[in-house]
Amino acid sequence: MKRVELEYELPPELIAQHPAARRDESRLLVLQRSTGEVRHRRFRDLPDELTDDLVVVNDTRVIPARLRLERPGGGDAEVLLLEPLNGAGEWEGLARPTRRLKPGQRMGPVELLEHLGEGRWRLRLDGEPQGEAPLPPYITEPLGDPERYQTVYAEREGSAAAPTAGLHFTPELLAGLDVERVTLHVGLDTFRPVTADDLADHPIHSERYEVASEAWERIRSTERVLAVGTTTVRVLESLAVGAPLTGRTDLFITPGFEFRRTDTLLTNFHLPGSTLLALVMAFAGVEETRRLYELAIAERYRFYSFGDAMLIL
Repeated sequence: MKRVELEYELPPELIAQHPAARRDESRLLVLQRSTGEVRHRRFRDLPDELTDDLVVVNDTRVIPARLRLERPGGGDAEVLLLEPLNGAGEWEGLARPTRRLKPGQRMGPVELLEHLGEGRWRLRLDGEPQGEAPLPPYITEPLGDPERYQTVYAEREGSAAAPTAGLHFTPELLAGLDVERVTLHVGLDTFRPVTADDLADHPIHSERYEVASEAWERIRSTERVLAVGTTTVRVLESLAVGAPLTGRTDLFITPGFEFRRTDTLLTNFHLPGSTLLALVMAFAGVEETRRLYELAIAERYRFYSFGDAMLIL
């Protein structure tokens, strides 16, 4: 697949700056793959679109990973924690302005240990993360309630970004569904745009995941699985080809991929040039995905993290 196939034009005003007033009031674009039929619903209508699907969610929780700090001698700095490296307080993180930082420097609770390249650092953090929610750069307006960048089922801390397809669920909506959990801690590399002309040349970094044996047994043996979000898909499809129940996955799903344990996909609308859009195209088809995105733009759906959702049956 070529990078140019992941491009599309989005009017800037369709980038959602705030979540919907009520989570399940988001719009839901439904595609019936067998017929090509498209329906326009609200997210609260999701149960009406499902049959006996086991709904699998990613219960990772976003850490308050954005630390605003001051450099030695003055000047602003920022550290974005990506993931812990060991039990001794060491983390991998992004730090800026990298060119003005040096190993051994201390900024508040952070000590820089080693520059790993491309703005990444090995660092030591005193105590637990006490920063802000790491909102994506395309969200430029402040978030009044940080919990709105968490799913209502978020439990296991470890992500640098939210699994946004799950942001639409309410506890009441979940209660009416058959739900199973997996955990994948979302790293920022998932969202890095593809820069290589050919997707085969794009390096995708690994992410940590964990699935209980009882959960996998249910998922493996059920008739139909609805994967909530691309992160859930990566876990399910990794395990379906024999990956261990705990580990890291660098699975890169592009058109031509054979899905073994994802029957239905619930997802948000993704950035152009992203690996997430490639995954959706692999599931729904390249041209069908293009048609859906053009329709969503024409119908003024809201895009990206706080935007609306799409259900591919």
